[in-house]
Amino acid sequence: MTKRHVSLPAEMAESLQEFVDDVDRRLAGEEDTCAVVEDVLVDLHGDREAYERWQSGGDVSPAERVRLQSYDPCNATLESEYYAEVAADDEQFQRSKHLQWLWRQFDDTPMADNVDFALEFRSMLADHLFAECGENCRFFKGISMTYGHNITVGDNVVIHDDVHLDDRGELTIGDRVSVSDSAHVYSHDHDVVDQTEVRNYHTILEDDARITFDSMVRAGVRVGENAILAAKSAAQRDIPAHHIAAGSPAESIAVKPGWESVATPLDEANVDRREQRRIEYDIPDDLEIFDEFGRGRTPPE
Repeated sequence: MTKRHVSLPAEMAESLQEFVDDVDRRLAGEEDTCAVVEDVLVDLHGDREAYERWQSGGDVSPAERVRLQSYDPCNATLESEYYAEVAADDEQFQRSKHLQWLWRQFDDTPMADNVDFALEFRSMLADHLFAECGENCRFFKGISMTYGHNITVGDNVVIHDDVHLDDRGELTIGDRVSVSDSAHVYSHDHDVVDQTEVRNYHTILEDDARITFDSMVRAGVRVGENAILAAKSAAQRDIPAHHIAAGSPAESIAVKPGWESVATPLDEANVDRREQRRIEYDIPDDLEIFDEFGRGRTPPE
C-alpha cells in the first residue's frame, strides 16, 4: 500500500460540493455554456468587482478590459480551432471549446493545487466534455486535449500532470488505466512529405494499461490489456496484452511475470496494425486552406 486516504475538513468539503454541484447543474441546464463559463471564471479569479464595474460602463484600464474579456471563451482561440475538420461540425466544437476553456483557466487558479478540490471539479467537467467518462476518475493538473468530445474514458482512470490527450481522431481509454506525468497520447499523424496532409486514427488504451513517465503513444496504436509502456518510450506499434514495451521505437521486451500462459509470445509481438484504425473525415469543398509552412514538396529531378 503506497497511499493513504486523505479528506478535506467537513466545512471545506461541503463548500466544494456546493460549488461543483452548482456548476454541474448550470452546464446541464438551458443556460448558454459560454455565459456559464464566463460567469464561473470571473468568480474563480476573484474579479467580480472589476467585471461589474466594466459591465456598468465604469473606467477600466486596457489591461483590465482585455483580461475581463478573456473570461468569455468566445473571445479566445485554441490551436484546435484552426484544424480543417472542425468546419464539418462547428456546433459540437464550440461547446467543447467553451468547456475546455473552463478546464484550462481553472488550472491557472490557486484552487487547482488543492488536490481534492481540483479532482472533483475536473471530474465533473469531464462528464460534460468527454464523449463518455466513467466513475472515480482522477484528472490532475495541466492535462491538455485537442477537442475533448472524441475521448472515451472508463472507470477508475488516473491521468497525471501535464499529459496531452490528442483526440483529433478518436481516443478510447479503458478501465483502471494509468497515464503518468508528461506522457503524450496521439490520434493523428502528419504525412512525412506534405505536412498539411493529416491522417486521423482511433487510438486505444485497453483496461489496466499503464503509460509511464514522459512516454508517447503514436496515433492508431493499441496498448493491450494490462500492458506497460516504459518511461521515455515511444509506442509506434501495438503492444500486446500483458507485455512490457520499452525503447524508441518501443518493442516488447518481456511479459509480466505470471501472465505468460495468456500472453502473445514475444516473437509474435511488435506488429503494426494502425491502418486498421484509420478514420476518414470530410472537410467542406469551399474551405479556405491555410498552409502555415509553405514548404516546397516537390523532390529534385
